[in-house]
Amino acid sequence: MIIDAHSHVHDPVEAHVGLLDEAGVDRAVLFATRPHPERAGDLASLRREMAILDEAIGGRAGTVEGYRGAWRELDAALAAWPERFIGFLSVPLDLAPEEIAATVEREVVGRGLHGIGELTPPPGGAGMIEPVLQAAADHGGLPVVVHGFAPTTADDLRTLSVLAGRYPAVPLVVSQLGGLNWMQAVELVRDTPNMYLELSTANIVFAVRLAVKEIPERTLFGSDAPYGDPVLTRAMVERVTSPGEVRDRVLGGTMAALVGLG
Repeated sequence: MIIDAHSHVHDPVEAHVGLLDEAGVDRAVLFATRPHPERAGDLASLRREMAILDEAIGGRAGTVEGYRGAWRELDAALAAWPERFIGFLSVPLDLAPEEIAATVEREVVGRGLHGIGELTPPPGGAGMIEPVLQAAADHGGLPVVVHGFAPTTADDLRTLSVLAGRYPAVPLVVSQLGGLNWMQAVELVRDTPNMYLELSTANIVFAVRLAVKEIPERTLFGSDAPYGDPVLTRAMVERVTSPGEVRDRVLGGTMAALVGLG
């Protein structure tokens, strides 16, 4: 099974399914999203969508009410294509720990979703995810995905590693190869047994090659669609691997095991 470990709801969702078909991808982990860059038809409209993205990845996504529109889009996509999408749900990080626990129980576990994410703490604020890790541990070790590209900092990656060590039953996925701090991300994930590294948005091929070589059992093919393209990102993984067990793990086997499909 080929699984794209990182994608966001598209408008229309059928366009996303078409991309998966073209890439030969069986299923995709699907995150809710407020920005929709795929809607943009010109630079001005893209700037508007990217301003929303800047708020989200800067840790300014807002309250639960602010999330609900994106959650409804996710629900609709999962209902329309249950055989293609694996639902994950982000939660607001500025809630009290007991509110985060209740949100995870109600909105993630209660709705039968497979994991939590993509979390977007503000730069320097990676410690804010600890109540989410506690909630994930309380529900049997739900996988948790955290935004890894800028504005995530090198210090944030170190904080994530420390937190992962406190919750060894929780698979903690750093997305987007850790961004420009990818070498440090590879080292931290390699040395932290319950951390995983998702490979989307890599801008140099040998970063992907090295990540797979160092942590073959904990690297995950992902596209970050619509920002990336599953055809291209799958091709990059296949370019730096040989047919066999390692490639199969990266392209879906490891993620299937994390979400209980393997």
